[in-house]
Formats: sequence, C-alpha cells, structure tokens
Amino acid sequence: MENHQKNNPLHGITLQKIIEQLVDYYGFDTLGELIKIKCFTENPSVKSSLTFLRKTEWARKKVEELYLRTLPKL
Repeated sequence: MENHQKNNPLHGITLQKIIEQLVDYYGFDTLGELIKIKCFTENPSVKSSLTFLRKTEWARKKVEELYLRTLPKL
C-alpha cells in the first residue's frame, strides 16, 4: 500500500487545495470552459465546488486530471 501512495502524484494534496490552485491559475471563467460543470459556471465558489466534487466522482476525476496537466505550470 505504501508503494502505491508514493506513485500517486495527488497523495497528500486536498481537493480544496487543488481547486484553489486551479482557480488562482485559470479563474472560474476559464475553468468553466475547460470543464463544463455548473459549479464552475453558475455562481462559482470554492465551497460549492467542493460540495459538488466530493459527491460526483466523474467530475472530481476531470478536475484532478486538469490539475495534473497544469501542475508543471504552477
């Protein structure tokens, strides 16, 4: 199990931190264009995004994938 976590680039990074860094880098407008989910396009906030993404695995995966693609730029 320990080896699995070593190879996980998201290990130790909270969903909140991911969202905050993506919002800082892209802003909610661009995030809404890159990932078409309402929590980024209609009254966006970190709190509402966290609530939605914690319940919706497919959307969380998209956010995590975008974060991993963006990570070298952060």
